[in-house]
Amino acid sequence: MMLDAIYWVMVAAFFTHELDAVKRHEWRVLPLTRLLPDHIGAQVFIWAHVPLFWLILWLDDGTATGAVRLGVSAFAIVHVGLHWTFRRHPAYELNNPSSWALIVSTGVLGVLYLGAAAVLQ
Repeated sequence: MMLDAIYWVMVAAFFTHELDAVKRHEWRVLPLTRLLPDHIGAQVFIWAHVPLFWLILWLDDGTATGAVRLGVSAFAIVHVGLHWTFRRHPAYELNNPSSWALIVSTGVLGVLYLGAAAVLQ
């Protein structure tokens, strides 16, 4: 189904963005991890994604209006706003076309998913 494809491409873009976020030291920007020494902040940031990714994958019930799919899609939109808010932070390194393509495409796919799910409901 097309709706499933939109959702899984969004998740793939989100996960790929998180790979990019590690490369670009995103923990140096986030309010909780930026207070930690760099080597610890990096590990907290990386390992925090294990339960997050597990929850996204394991709790997905495969239905268009499932809470996980709607929540991940809504967060994808909010996530763009968070990056826009932090873009001027001195430690922000996701300021290149590739990083922004991943961030924005995730948000756009979130909008498409929520719109299509609303129409199908």
